[in-house]
Amino acid sequence: MDTYEEKQIQELPLGVPLFKRKAEDFLKANGLRLEGVDSYIAIQDADEQILAGGGISKDTIKCVAVSEKARSEGLAAPLISRLIAMGAERGYTNMKVFTKPSNRAIFESLGFRLLAEAPKAIFMENGRGLAQYCDYLSRCFDFAQHDNTVILMNANPFHLGHRNLVERAAALGRPVFVIVVKEDLSRFSYQERLAMVRAGLPASIGGVPVTVCEGSDYQISAATFPTYFLKELTDASETQMRLDLDLFCRHIAPALNAAVRVVGSEPSDALTARYNALMKEVLPASGISVQEFPRFGDVSTSPDMTSPVCGTDIRTLLDSEDGFCKALEMVPESSRPYLFADRAIWALQKELSIPLKPGLVGPDGSGAHADMDYALMLKGIGALRPWFAKLGCLGLSFRPDTGLSFRPEDESRSGEITSIGIAAEQAMLEATGGINTHKGAIFALGLALYACGAQSAGNQQDMQKRLAETAKAILNNRLALNELSATGKSHGQIAAEKYGVKGALAMAADGYKALFSEWLPFYRAEKHSPMAMQRLLLLIMSSLDDTCVIHRVGYERAQEVKKEASALLENFSREGLEKLCSRYSAERISPGGAADMLALTLFIDSIEVNN
Repeated sequence: MDTYEEKQIQELPLGVPLFKRKAEDFLKANGLRLEGVDSYIAIQDADEQILAGGGISKDTIKCVAVSEKARSEGLAAPLISRLIAMGAERGYTNMKVFTKPSNRAIFESLGFRLLAEAPKAIFMENGRGLAQYCDYLSRCFDFAQHDNTVILMNANPFHLGHRNLVERAAALGRPVFVIVVKEDLSRFSYQERLAMVRAGLPASIGGVPVTVCEGSDYQISAATFPTYFLKELTDASETQMRLDLDLFCRHIAPALNAAVRVVGSEPSDALTARYNALMKEVLPASGISVQEFPRFGDVSTSPDMTSPVCGTDIRTLLDSEDGFCKALEMVPESSRPYLFADRAIWALQKELSIPLKPGLVGPDGSGAHADMDYALMLKGIGALRPWFAKLGCLGLSFRPDTGLSFRPEDESRSGEITSIGIAAEQAMLEATGGINTHKGAIFALGLALYACGAQSAGNQQDMQKRLAETAKAILNNRLALNELSATGKSHGQIAAEKYGVKGALAMAADGYKALFSEWLPFYRAEKHSPMAMQRLLLLIMSSLDDTCVIHRVGYERAQEVKKEASALLENFSREGLEKLCSRYSAERISPGGAADMLALTLFIDSIEVNN
């Protein structure tokens, strides 16, 4: 029989169906399943039959197996060592593994330590990642504090129910520590969720300290827990929950001197309800009591409310055409800038997804653009989200009722708005490889997001006033005006100066009069009719001096474009729209300014309480 030295560890390219099937068959023969790996390596015999194999997914080792005929050859150790080395090459110096309890000895021999165990699985790592996180938690409080309360929350987004749960936890009289789940698989990113929780909770409630702690990679969830080694997938949830609770009892709770864990009741989700039940079963054995409170909005605790406040309901409302204002009512004011930013992204994605837009990128093609496509535009949109939230938060910090007033002559404030806009533009250009996909949208929606934060209610009069006020402040700040772009003056600015038409800033300084007096009423009257958004685009094109069009084909042709859009709108037909799309693509006419105004109109329509 060959010795290990005569064999080589090779990577199997799972993108090739033959090798993927080979890995799947090997694992199946050893009671495992292939599951989500970035790379898979194997030791094969002379007949190219796999003797041992294992995979890696970011910092986690997965799908390790040795065939029955080779289990006496010591192949597991070199295989796992190679996976550890591959992780280190990719920047992961602290490797993790979820595996069967029977594999504990082999991993311990290679420097892994047990973090948590359940009847059908163990969780191990070979570094000090968890110890370092627990050191951080221990630094979050005064060691004189004992018997603390801990709450873990995803906060996707942070809503009134979360805040109410922390308030009731504080009423128990013990210091409260809130840990925000770190895994980034939620609608709102971890950084957004952490910022929302920190902004939404005071440092103390009724004299009881409240501390918001960063999350870690050690909150085990259905998203992070692999199932390839479980015979029955039905065991996955129970095993994952028991591992998570065991890790909490062994490490997280001692680091925070936790005596109580507070949770909200779960009337509808069976998995969460089971997690709560397991918590009550497992934690008391480690000296930790569990306090479960009815959800905020439950009729037993809030008779004036019809149903509990729930993150799932909020996200459903955010996905709907007309649910945004209702979603706003379910979150504290400090969370609203993040919901507004989410809605701005929604508006840009909605505009992008419209087909049959003359000259513009959409799901049906790239229009007049040789350097852009639908996927690239999505990348540009995705890069804007954190900066949109920053603009909303900036507006909120200068609300009139905070005691800080925004004055048109306040150059530092307008400069701050401009700086965030420049950073957003740089992030967009980095995401798109230098292609300007949304420069105009950054300006228009950025101003709107600041205005949303700065006003006390979502109504048309306040919005117009704040938009105009903010734009005038930037217009009056000549230094800021010269720094409006990360790449110098835009084509739109140059065209506006050359032909004397209103540029983006001048339109904003007028409070987008055409938007509020013409485009928005038109859309609200037409929105439920076929091709309403294409017709809205034509209306905008017919009235807007689009500096994007002027830059591409000149002022005179741009005036003809306005007339052509007006004529098609008056005698609208799908056939006519298709012909216009074809012609503008050939002529390289792209009404990008109209697309930005369409997205802004969709955004304003959806956020106004009196819509």
